[in-house]
Amino acid sequence: MRKSLLILFFASLCFSVVGQPIKVMLVTGGHSYDTLQFFQLFDAMSEVEYEHFEQPAANQKIAKDLAKDFDLIVFYDMWDKVGVGEREAYRQMGEQGKPLLFLHHSLASYQEWPEFERIIGGKYVEKGKGVDDGEQSTYEHDVWVYCKVENYTPVTRGFRELRFFDEVYGNVRIDEKVLPLLSTRHPKSMEYVAWENRYKNARVVYIQPGHDKRTYSDPDYQKLILQAIHYLARK
Repeated sequence: MRKSLLILFFASLCFSVVGQPIKVMLVTGGHSYDTLQFFQLFDAMSEVEYEHFEQPAANQKIAKDLAKDFDLIVFYDMWDKVGVGEREAYRQMGEQGKPLLFLHHSLASYQEWPEFERIIGGKYVEKGKGVDDGEQSTYEHDVWVYCKVENYTPVTRGFRELRFFDEVYGNVRIDEKVLPLLSTRHPKSMEYVAWENRYKNARVVYIQPGHDKRTYSDPDYQKLILQAIHYLARK
């Protein structure tokens, strides 16, 4: 009887662990987007439980407790203000191995904070003081982007090619140490449109497509984001 009870206990424990949702801190702010359809993208993920924070509340939450209540953080913001305490909190998340997923225009965040480029693995360079014209990044709306898988990982599993009607970024700095996930030959785009990076002990993924509702509603995009979340949230 005791053995049977132990088996039942461990079986129920395993079920409860497996059945737990992935807890996501979802960050927006600083850039307009198709709000309804963007949240519908995450609402449709039955295995994901998210809480939305708009900047600057998101960085305040991170500085307060390093987002300890969440399995990972998904950034869809484009933000520039980051205090000393908040910068230190990002560094601590790297040390502790907090997984981070950055989407689309988040690449242009924190233009005056060099450490952010090391966190995300690249930089969209905006026009500014001391920035030469040749260094500035570019963008082009409403173009067909054909993407090829560069490396097969849990993020790109099941794909060979993807196609999105989206926005491309050009002349973007990309760290040579990143692992490319998706590439494109679009003449106005950077070569790699998704990659994996390591920041200290943290896994980081960046996915460039995701400008508006046309991409949010694409089944391949939905699968790509969900697979990235699963990969980053794994224990």
